[in-house]
Amino acid sequence: MAAAAAAAASTVSAISNHVAAGHLFAAIDALPACSGSSLLPAELYASLLRLATSRRSLAAARRIASHLASSSSSAPSTSRSITPTFLFNRAIQSLAACGSFADARDMFDAMPRRDGGSWNAIISAASRAGKSAEALSLFTDMNSVGIWPKDSTLASVLACCAERLDLNGAQQLHGHIAKRDFQSNVILGTALVDVYGKCLLLADARRAFDDILQPNDISWNVIIRRYLVAGMGDMAIQMFFRMVCAGVRPLLYTVTHAMLACRDNCALKEGRCIHTFVLRHGYEHHVHVRSSVVDMYAKCGKIDAAQRLFNLAPMKDVVMSTSIVSGLAACGRVADAKRVFDGMEQHNLVSWNAMLTGYVRSMDLTGALDLFQQMRKETKEIDAVTLGSVLNACTGLLDLGKGEEVHAFALKCGLFSYPFLMNALVRMYSKCGCLRSAERLLLVEMGSERDRHSWNSLISGYERHSMSEAALHALREMQSETIPSQSTFSSALAACANIFLLKHGKQIHAYIVRNGYEIDDILRSALVDMYSKCRLFDYSTRVFESGLSQDVILWNSMIFGCAYNSKGDYGLELFDEMRKQGIRPDSVTFLGALVSCISEGHVGLGRSYFTLMTDEYSIAPRMEHYECMIELLGKHGYMVELEDFVDHMPLEPTTAMWLRIFDCCREYGNRKLGERAAQRINESKPLTPVIFIESTPDYECSDSDDVDESMSLCEADEAGEDRYSHCEP
Repeated sequence: MAAAAAAAASTVSAISNHVAAGHLFAAIDALPACSGSSLLPAELYASLLRLATSRRSLAAARRIASHLASSSSSAPSTSRSITPTFLFNRAIQSLAACGSFADARDMFDAMPRRDGGSWNAIISAASRAGKSAEALSLFTDMNSVGIWPKDSTLASVLACCAERLDLNGAQQLHGHIAKRDFQSNVILGTALVDVYGKCLLLADARRAFDDILQPNDISWNVIIRRYLVAGMGDMAIQMFFRMVCAGVRPLLYTVTHAMLACRDNCALKEGRCIHTFVLRHGYEHHVHVRSSVVDMYAKCGKIDAAQRLFNLAPMKDVVMSTSIVSGLAACGRVADAKRVFDGMEQHNLVSWNAMLTGYVRSMDLTGALDLFQQMRKETKEIDAVTLGSVLNACTGLLDLGKGEEVHAFALKCGLFSYPFLMNALVRMYSKCGCLRSAERLLLVEMGSERDRHSWNSLISGYERHSMSEAALHALREMQSETIPSQSTFSSALAACANIFLLKHGKQIHAYIVRNGYEIDDILRSALVDMYSKCRLFDYSTRVFESGLSQDVILWNSMIFGCAYNSKGDYGLELFDEMRKQGIRPDSVTFLGALVSCISEGHVGLGRSYFTLMTDEYSIAPRMEHYECMIELLGKHGYMVELEDFVDHMPLEPTTAMWLRIFDCCREYGNRKLGERAAQRINESKPLTPVIFIESTPDYECSDSDDVDESMSLCEADEAGEDRYSHCEP
C-alpha cells in the first residue's frame, strides 16, 4: 500500500512538473493507466485542462477528458462521489473552446451527475458554436429540471435569440430577468440591448440600455452599433457624444461606428468633432479608425481632406484605399482614382466596383468596359453590382453585342436572379432597340420580380424607337399590376407628342392631377412639349407659367414649343429672360433660339447667338447648329454671309447641307457658291446629278411686255423645263 501511494505521489509530482514547465503532451503521457486508483487530484486535472485550452489543442483536451471519464467510471461505486462535478464542467468548456462542440455534448450526456454549472457550460458552448437552436432546447430542458440559470447562461441564451431574431423568446427571457432582479446586471442588460436592436425594436433596445445603472464600453458600443445598422445614424452620433460626456473611453470599433454614422448622414460637422477626438486620444494610429475617417471625408464631399489624410497614412490598407478610390470617382476625378487604384497592392471586389461606377458616372463608358476586361483577367470575384455597372456602360454606348455577352455571363454565373440586374438588362435592350428581347425578359422571365422600373424602361424604349402606340398599351398593362411614377408619365406624354395624340395626352394630364402626383420639372417639360406639338400652345404656356423653375430642359421645351407654333419672337424673349435669371443655356437652348430666328427672319440676332454660344458659354457647335445657320442665312438671301460662313466652317458640310446651299444659291443667284455646291453634291454620287442654273423670276404679263402671246403650249412647257434643268433625266 505504501509503495503504491509513493508511486502515485511520484506520478502526480512528475505531471505537476511537466504542467509547470508547459510540457502539455509530456504531462498527458505521464498519466497513469485508467483504473479505480488512477483518478488524480482535482487541481491537477484542472491545470491540465487549462493548459490544453490555452493551447487550443483538441487532441490534448480529448485525452484528458477521456482519462477523467474512464477513471471516474472504473472507480468503486462507493468512491465515485469523490469525483467533483466541476471537473466534468471544465472538460466541457475545454472541449468546446478547442473547437469540438460534439465532444463537449458527448461529455455532458455521459456525466453521472449534473449541476447548474454543467448546464451553464453546455449552453454557453452551444451558443458560441453557433448552435442557437440546440442552446435554446438545452435551456428549456434546464428549466424543466428546476435548475436556475446564471446570468452568463441567460446572456448566452439571449445571444442565441438575437442570432435567430427570436423576439418572442427574448421577451420571455426579459420577463424572467425582471422577476429575478437581474436588469441592473450590465452583461444581461447589454445582451437585451443587442437582441432588441437586432430585431429592429430600437425603442425597446434604448429602454433596456437606460435600465443599465453603469453601462460599460461594450454596452455603449452595442447601442451605437444597433442604431447604425438600423439606419438611425443621427442617434448613433448622439449616443457617441453622450458616451464621451459620461467619461467612458470608446472602443476602437465604437469610434469606427460613429464615423460611419457621420458618413451615412453626411454629418460633416460632427465627423470633424469626432476626428478631433481621435487625434487627441491617440486613436489615429489604428488602421480601421483612419480608414473610417478617410471614408467619412470622402463621402461628405471633402475629397481633398480625405486625400491629404490618405497620403499621410503610414500604412494604407485595402479598405482605406477603396474609400479614397470611391470618393475620387464619385466626384468625377476618375484619373486620380485610377492612379490610387493602380497603386493598390491588392484589389477587392468593392474597389473594382467603385472604379467601374466612377467610369460610368463620368461617362467614360469605353474605359468602364476596358476595366471590366482587366478585372476578368485578374480576379474571378464578380457580383451583380459589377455586371450592373457594365450593363449601364453598354446601354450608354448602345453596344447591344456586349450587353448580350453580359446577359449570358450573368446566366452562367447564377447572378441573373437579382431584380436590379434584370431591370438593367431590360433598360439595355430597350434603349438599344431590341424591344422583342426586352418584352420577353419583362413579361416572361421576370414574372413577379418586375416593378415600375422595369415597365418604365420598356415604355421609354417604345417611345424612343417611335413605337408610341406600343408605349401607351404598355402603360395600360403596367397600371394593372403596379403604380406608375412621374418617369412613366414623361415617356407616355412624349409618345403622345410623337403622334399628336392630344386626347390621350389630356387624359394622362388629368390622371396625374387627379391622383395627386407632384408635377416636377421633368413632367412639366413633357407636358409643355406634348401640348406644343399638338398645337395647343395656350395650354403649354399655362403649364410653363404654373411655377418658377431654373430647369434648363423645361425652358428648352418652351422655346422649341414657340418655334413649332410660329411664336418665335416669344421664344426669343424667353431666351433672354432665362439668361437674366442666371439660367445657363445649353446647346439645345441655342438650337431653339436659332430655329426661332429662322422662323422670324432675325438674321443678325441669329448670327450673334451663334457667336455668343462659343465666345461666352464655350459651347462647341454641333452639326445641327451649322445646319440652322445655313438655313438662316440661305433662306433670307444673305449669300455673301453664307459663303463666308461655309468657308470658315471647321468641318466639311454634309450632302444635305450642300443641297440646301444649292437651292438657296439658285433662288438668290450666287453662281460661284452654287456651282461649288453642285460639285460637292455630285461627288457624293447621287442617283440624280445636279447642274447649277439660276432661277429666273416670274413676271406678270402686261400689254407692254415683249411676250409672244401666240407661243404654243408646247413651247411654254419647254421654257418651263429650262428652269429645272439642274435635274438631268
